[in-house]
Amino acid sequence: QVQLVESGGGLVQAGGSLRLSCAASGRTFSNYAMGWFRQAPGKEREFVAAISWSGGGTYYADSAKGRFTISRDNAKNMVYLQMNSLKPEDTAVYYCAADRYQWRQPVVVTTTTDFGSWGQGTQVTVSS
Repeated sequence: QVQLVESGGGLVQAGGSLRLSCAASGRTFSNYAMGWFRQAPGKEREFVAAISWSGGGTYYADSAKGRFTISRDNAKNMVYLQMNSLKPEDTAVYYCAADRYQWRQPVVVTTTTDFGSWGQGTQVTVSS
């Protein structure tokens, strides 16, 4: 198991930016793909972005393409989500998650069942 702690959420105006961070501990972080999901009130948790174990591959939901960037620093056991041009519909609790299995590419880890460890979430609120 891996422990994940998100930070960086907050209140921002539409068009603004936020950078979410996720600190990981507990197992060999660099062997696992990582992902970001979000959940708005009354909605199911949805995939936002994923990154391969090496950081060399990324995959995004259509809603995130061109605006969000996922990255990782394996030396620091950190994953990031840079969010630009934020919209009110981006308002949600954002969760960091770690893949259940090692060495997988981000394109195949896009559902909640692909991930075995989750953080507690960080709230992002975008005002219009």
